[in-house]
Amino acid sequence: MNAFVAAGAGFLLAVLWFDLMFDVQTLRHGSGELPRPVLDSIGGYYARVTTGARPMNRLIATVMLATLAAIIAEIINGKPSSWIAYASLALAAFAIVLAGVRTVPSAVRLGSGRGSAVDQSALARAILRQHMLCFASIVAVLALQLVSG
Repeated sequence: MNAFVAAGAGFLLAVLWFDLMFDVQTLRHGSGELPRPVLDSIGGYYARVTTGARPMNRLIATVMLATLAAIIAEIINGKPSSWIAYASLALAAFAIVLAGVRTVPSAVRLGSGRGSAVDQSALARAILRQHMLCFASIVAVLALQLVSG
């Protein structure tokens, strides 16, 4: 199961990396409204990957669930040590729930282009923060799985 968890975490890190390549555009600008080209770039990306990519966008959700299932199988099988498996479960579940409850709905909304530039700017910055939290959590899952392997 360790290899399945590591593979799932690696895939999720790759997805997050691509998201972050667009999200970091917000860092070059102070608070307030982002320039229209930045909002168009980030919003266009999220329009493509959240709604325009159907049914392929479902692959990410499938990998998330498969990764959680593999961690639960580790817990049931007692390998790796229980603290590693439970820590992996907590970290992965945190990132996946955050993505499902906050990040994906925000990305869909940003990709739709609805709302004022101020609202879209706030969404873009929130998505960046959430992706950074998810990235850190999934890196930790991968590190735990690799040291226990």
